Amino acid sequence: MTITYFRDYCLSKPGVTEDTPFDEKTLCFKVGGKIFAITDIFDFESVNLKSDPEQAIELRERYEGILPGYHMNKKHWNTVVCDGSVPDGLILQLVDHSYDLVFSSLPRKIQQSLIAG
Repeated sequence: MTITYFRDYCLSKPGVTEDTPFDEKTLCFKVGGKIFAITDIFDFESVNLKSDPEQAIELRERYEGILPGYHMNKKHWNTVVCDGSVPDGLILQLVDHSYDLVFSSLPRKIQQSLIAG
């Protein structure tokens, strides 16, 4: 998977924005102003994604390339390595899951305004 494909996939979701709030190389994808994915623009080696706590543990046990979230709350975030050890299809499913978790945490009014576009 390339950073371009990953970026396009994230931006295709309703209400998603991107920015670099921490530094010029850390790209964050947000919905409703809340982060659901973080990666390095220049070295697309991994991505941090939000996860259900129970699923996070299960994924870490099952895949060598899924680790506790680097610089994140390790209960709710995983770092997914993009070296082929985690299938691209699964990475996209985990992006969907992260997006859905953050989207569902938003107030209903904001959710509706993002869907309406």
